[in-house]
Amino acid sequence: MISINEAHELLKQHLKQESLIAHSIAVAKVMKALATELSQDENEWFLIGLLHDIDYDLTYEHPEKHGIIAMDILKLSGLKNYMMDAIRRHSGNETLVTTADKALWCADPVTGLITATALMTPEKQISVIKLNSLKKKFKNKKFAAGANREQIANCSDIGIELDDFLLLALEAMS
Repeated sequence: MISINEAHELLKQHLKQESLIAHSIAVAKVMKALATELSQDENEWFLIGLLHDIDYDLTYEHPEKHGIIAMDILKLSGLKNYMMDAIRRHSGNETLVTTADKALWCADPVTGLITATALMTPEKQISVIKLNSLKKKFKNKKFAAGANREQIANCSDIGIELDDFLLLALEAMS
């Protein structure tokens, strides 16, 4: 299976915007924390998060292909089937089946909410965000409107309450 370093280099080959690479790393950190919480393989879940948007530059104008093109890019990576499935399904074009699918589904948008919240602090640092502040931003649907609150709240589908999920994601990204 592809190593984390090899996956990072592959990601940099396919994504040109630093912000997308940073987003992928943030999702990877949240996925690793979720793996720990749910007694899953931390390295495999980290890779799922890291590689989930590898085809974004190629599918930006064709969102219906997002996740599908990734399968071509990752076919020789040695990722396990469930990992490939989670990456393919995270775009919302397929039914979420596994715990990994559902974890990636809620991990993806929470990173945007946390990043936007950090940018509103004087320090511009995730580490200074308090859970109560993040919860207020979560409730304000106009703030970071692209961070789908319903998708984030689906953390309950993997057995994690919203407050616990927000805290886990905050700590993972700090």
